[in-house]
Amino acid sequence: MKLHFEDNLDYQKAAIGAVADLFRGQDINRTEFTVSKLVDPSGQTALPGMEESTLGIGNRLQLLDDELLGNLGDIQLRNGLRPSDSLASGDFTVEMETGTGKTYVYLRTIFELNKRYGFTKFMIVVPSVAIKEGVYKTLQITRDHFENLYPNAKGYEYFLYDSRKLGQVRNYATSPNIQIMVVTVGAINKKDVNNLYKDSEKTGGEKPIDLVRATHPIIIVDEPQSVDGGLKGQGKKALDAMNPLCTLRYSATHADKHHMLYRLDAVDAYERELVKQIEVASLEIEGGHNKAYLKLLSTHNNRGSITAKVEVDVAQGKKIRRTVMTV
Repeated sequence: MKLHFEDNLDYQKAAIGAVADLFRGQDINRTEFTVSKLVDPSGQTALPGMEESTLGIGNRLQLLDDELLGNLGDIQLRNGLRPSDSLASGDFTVEMETGTGKTYVYLRTIFELNKRYGFTKFMIVVPSVAIKEGVYKTLQITRDHFENLYPNAKGYEYFLYDSRKLGQVRNYATSPNIQIMVVTVGAINKKDVNNLYKDSEKTGGEKPIDLVRATHPIIIVDEPQSVDGGLKGQGKKALDAMNPLCTLRYSATHADKHHMLYRLDAVDAYERELVKQIEVASLEIEGGHNKAYLKLLSTHNNRGSITAKVEVDVAQGKKIRRTVMTV
């Protein structure tokens, strides 16, 4: 069985275009930096099969803040949103109701940004292992779909960050192809126990975090209200430490709305018939006899002798009958 993905849904294309148009005026280019050669423990020869380029390749932003702010305002007006007064940060928000294809939208946005501006380094940060596995599965099943839509992106690579496989981080920094790293926030926000922040032979003696920072990745945050880390904001600090070109935040329930680019809330999704209406029907069980039953029918006072008629469930043999009794 092969899944078919729609590529012309107007609301998804609007969300993708909102992010892509943010960089309108940017030329296709990249930045380059030096990466240490991999050597064996004796420090004399390159490790067998690991003599890859010592040139790192990263994203490069040419636009000035004023140009970004101008693009942002145009996008917000187009989408019926209040324009931002200033560019307070590099965080941008896309609000999409659950069930409208949020994961597909931000994955396709990656390829659109590469097509228009040549950006190649992307990091997807999620709050849990379950969501990480879900994103990875989506990357697997959409590969043919995206390669057909974006022929120039063929050969793109994606991987789950693993602290035991830091060679993947080096390849992330040096590869000229689109690189997509999927990582949980828990794997990047604990400096004291995380190999990402420690020198490693697998990355030429450099700290893997330094290689990531040098690429200026575009960070995509899935469910940022769960990633940021509450009042202390440990997750948000870890994201900012990655030295991102920008941070794109996708959720249906944002806690902090930074520079809103596109909004498809619950009401919009329902009116467009993108999600189904939920109706709650009450349920009442008759004849279950799992709980005690007692109903007062009437009371009588005959010269100080007080009685009452009640309805109760009475066991008679193997059956339970509802009976009226005087007590």
